[in-house]
Amino acid sequence: MKNKLGVLVVCLFCQFVLGQNGFRKPLHGQVINDFLAIESGYVMNINANTRTFIGSGGLFDIVAQPKDTLLFSGLTFQSKKVVLTEKDCAEILLKIKLDLVNNQLKEVVVHKELKVKALQGGSQKYVDMQFEDDKQSTAKNNAMLSDQTIKYGTDFVRIFKDVKKLLSKKDEVREEEITDIAFVEYAKDNFTKDFYSKTLNLKDDEVELFLMYCSNDPHSKELVDPDQKFQLMDFMINKNKEFKKAEAVQK
Repeated sequence: MKNKLGVLVVCLFCQFVLGQNGFRKPLHGQVINDFLAIESGYVMNINANTRTFIGSGGLFDIVAQPKDTLLFSGLTFQSKKVVLTEKDCAEILLKIKLDLVNNQLKEVVVHKELKVKALQGGSQKYVDMQFEDDKQSTAKNNAMLSDQTIKYGTDFVRIFKDVKKLLSKKDEVREEEITDIAFVEYAKDNFTKDFYSKTLNLKDDEVELFLMYCSNDPHSKELVDPDQKFQLMDFMINKNKEFKKAEAVQK
């Protein structure tokens, strides 16, 4: 009876494992760049909680299925997140194009330090603008008596609305700039190398992959705030425990 119960438990466990990964198949891929051969780095499947190395020729192999999220990270190229499609998984050799690291493009936008680029030419041109005489845009100047040489004054209300509209559009853009890459750069700039190497026990080439892994959690965007530095530290320490489990799966 005990033997039968043991067999039943094993069968149920196998079914559970197959249910989790039964649809995932080996995915053969290659990371490429127009100017440099990429032959090192990591690929991580967040959904399957596995990771692998990028080898010679930029080739890699990992189990995956459609809708899985792959993270690509290395010292020579910019990190990238790719959500797999049916077509991607059907490819004999999936090619992923990566951009090289550009240290000159590291402007990070955060909630309390949002930057709005100055309007080209400044806002004075809007103040100096003379609107054409029409019923909708030009107000008759009744505020001061004159000989009508200044019949139509500048419509400051309209100018204010136009400038506000431009700034609002920029506000929308800057909110969108808090992306995965922005989170990675923010976290790297606000914590020392010792925090990553000694506290989190990460290798230099693992840091970016780990931060991309953290950025995939929506909660990470809420912590991109100077007032929540300790909360962000605690968040990363907890995420590191999950990250280390993924490392143990595939090495």
